[in-house]
Amino acid sequence: LWMRGGYKITIAGDSRIADSLKAIYSKTGARSFDAEIMEKVYGRPVEVHAVSFEDAPEEKELSNPLGRNLDGCRIGFDLGGSDRKCAATIDGKVVFTEEIPWDPYFQKDPSWHKAGINDTLKRAAAHLPRVDAIGGSSAGVYVDNMVRIASLFRGVSKEDFDNHVKGMFLELKKEWGDIPFDVVNDGEVTALAGSMEMNDNSVLGVSMGTSMAGGLLAAFFVPV
Repeated sequence: LWMRGGYKITIAGDSRIADSLKAIYSKTGARSFDAEIMEKVYGRPVEVHAVSFEDAPEEKELSNPLGRNLDGCRIGFDLGGSDRKCAATIDGKVVFTEEIPWDPYFQKDPSWHKAGINDTLKRAAAHLPRVDAIGGSSAGVYVDNMVRIASLFRGVSKEDFDNHVKGMFLELKKEWGDIPFDVVNDGEVTALAGSMEMNDNSVLGVSMGTSMAGGLLAAFFVPV
């Protein structure tokens, strides 16, 4: 479950195993923590279903395509536990970089985080004639730019997280004119950067900072 992810578990051929897993992944079961994490990621409680062996669902592999675009005026940023970093590039050439110390873990006000992120973006934008796209990374789980799990916001209450943090990067995207704006896990960005640097695919990236993250990239492209 941790390796593949998902909220729906289907057991084919033995309903007794399904019944046992239902109890294990219940709110009072031995794996209640795992179930809680998956519910945060997928926005739905973990389900366990029993079907006949003949009705076992077919395996599906999902992937998230990430661009390799360097053209135009772009901003890249990374949000860590001890500092936030940014870079401004023009057609792939770095024209500005900066690291700003911050301490986000125990800040309760989501607007504090958002103001810090926006400050970093504006500092980078000041070195560009325009901004064509923005890409960011941070520890946690991000789905379609929605924050599902992120240690940066551990000091924020659940209510404020749901109301002000989950959609924070969607709000920032609008504030920056609805230009391409993507935020993903920092391990995934590391894998993508390694793939681009080596001009190869099937790359495992490991990002080591205040926390450690891993990402696997299996890009289907022909190296040139």
